[in-house]
Amino acid sequence: MAVPHRPPGPRGFLTDEEKESNPKVTKGLLLRILSYLKPYWLQFILVFISILLSSVVGLLPSIITGRIVDEALIGKNMDLLLTLLAAAFATLVVSQIIGILESYISAWISQKIIFDMKNQMYDHLQHMSHAFFSTEKQGDIFTRMNNDIGGVSSVVSGTLTSIVSNITIVVTTMIALFSMNWKLALVGIVVIPILMLSTKEVGRTRWRLLTESQEKSDEMNQIINETLSISGSMLVKLFTREKKEYARFVEVNEELTQIAMKEQRSGKWFRVMMGIFMQIGPLLIYFAGGYLIISRADTTLTVGVITATVSLINRLYRPIQLLLNLKVDFIRSLALFSRIFDYFDRKNEIVSKPDAVKPDVTNAKISFRQVNFSYTPGSPILKNISFSVPSGSLYAIVGPSGSGKSSIVGLIPRLYDVDSGQVAISGVDVRDFDLTYLRECIGVVTQDTYLFNGTIKENLLYAKDDASDKEIETACRIANLHEFIMNQPSQYGTIVGNRGLKLSGGEKQRLSIARVILKNPKILVLDEATSSLDSVSESLIQTALDVLMKGRTSIVIAHRLSTVLAADWILVVKEGRIVEQGEHDDLLKYDGIYKELYETQFRKVLEHESSIDKHTVK
Repeated sequence: MAVPHRPPGPRGFLTDEEKESNPKVTKGLLLRILSYLKPYWLQFILVFISILLSSVVGLLPSIITGRIVDEALIGKNMDLLLTLLAAAFATLVVSQIIGILESYISAWISQKIIFDMKNQMYDHLQHMSHAFFSTEKQGDIFTRMNNDIGGVSSVVSGTLTSIVSNITIVVTTMIALFSMNWKLALVGIVVIPILMLSTKEVGRTRWRLLTESQEKSDEMNQIINETLSISGSMLVKLFTREKKEYARFVEVNEELTQIAMKEQRSGKWFRVMMGIFMQIGPLLIYFAGGYLIISRADTTLTVGVITATVSLINRLYRPIQLLLNLKVDFIRSLALFSRIFDYFDRKNEIVSKPDAVKPDVTNAKISFRQVNFSYTPGSPILKNISFSVPSGSLYAIVGPSGSGKSSIVGLIPRLYDVDSGQVAISGVDVRDFDLTYLRECIGVVTQDTYLFNGTIKENLLYAKDDASDKEIETACRIANLHEFIMNQPSQYGTIVGNRGLKLSGGEKQRLSIARVILKNPKILVLDEATSSLDSVSESLIQTALDVLMKGRTSIVIAHRLSTVLAADWILVVKEGRIVEQGEHDDLLKYDGIYKELYETQFRKVLEHESSIDKHTVK
């Protein structure tokens, strides 16, 4: 089971994973990130202008408050009071409107960038080799596509604009403070270092609790994923483990609840402490201002200036707190882009050459010439494989499990490329083919039939999206599936379910055969999967396969004796080598692998089929 993706730590702290993967800041990385922002530079300018205007306008209510105290209240001027109140209200409205405009533009930019990156990522992954999907965890792919690219939104509309906005607010507020009274400004900012230290210390406690909470959440998610999945829930029922699993869930849930309560209590105390420290600054300003006025040490100082200074100081604390996390936010943003770029930088080795060809494959002869192949260097899977399949012939590949049979057939449509040697069709190396054309010429029926969660018709049209209803019906009749479909309430509009779960194994297999019939390929590659099916399904599928293979060059990984007997030639594979080859009767004369397979596997199947036939006759 894939480990759940751990979200980033709280503001101000990096997780151990983030510290380990701390990306190196380079000019190339920054320029690459900026390349995604570049198409929207005009919108970014509007955002920055909006932030600057909002910061400047945001100063006015505090400054106007000082005038209200000095000129309107102390001066007892009612008209001026109303005028200043109206001005203060107007500045608040304008500031909010500018904020909404900035937020709207930022959101628009972030969503456009996400749109571009998701399209680029999906297109890139679609063309990655089959080896990539064989080795990469599916959960990691989903995380990069959804969480990581989705996180770009918070970087653009959150981190980037937040940094610019907070810096602008701090700069404009400091200018205003020192312009009004530098002495009070110094008193007000004295508390800032204390605020910084307290934020870090309390934050560490909350981070420790949050880490414990996340670990327990991961444990709970694992229990849920294991016991409430289709296979897991069935296992629980069959072994009557409901009570034990419930007790295990309750235990973890109790621990998680206790940690969450501690974290919430810590959060409340954190807010209390923050509230206290944020009030110390204004109290110091009132004390210093009062002293300067009472002692007449500063005859220019007024009550209104003190009031405005207090208001501006309160406006200063929050942005400074956020800027303390600038390094963390910056590293987190770079790490996000680095993970995305890591996928973009994965090279797809299975691509068409610039001068790729589309040769005539009417004479679809397949040749393997001294082929060697490995999934990972130093661990060979296929060793010096050589054979030729004449056009229109049926070759069967047999051998023990893990001998390399699927690897051989996977090289024909270039799901993988050989390490050395050559796979050729009609005398042309498959690596010289146009990749799309090559795969259009080959029809594959896999052992694990995959169907999309759509209708029967939609799954069939995946092979030929412009197929007529008559073509679809003909293909299904050949695959012995039409009668079954017509007996369904929605007929060809029947939903097959996730991975075709609403269909039986035989029905799914016949649907996959009908899909290949619609494709009408020159070459067939079949990983026959009928050994686990009932005799009726086997018979229907075999009949469909016989029609499908007629007149086509076919290579079949054979599991049934009837397929082996129908083959023009049999290849026996063991440990990545062709150890025997020939016709059925000739191979039985040797005391080798084929005879052993016949005695242990094929004869049992033959005797089983014979017993069924005798039972049917009776």
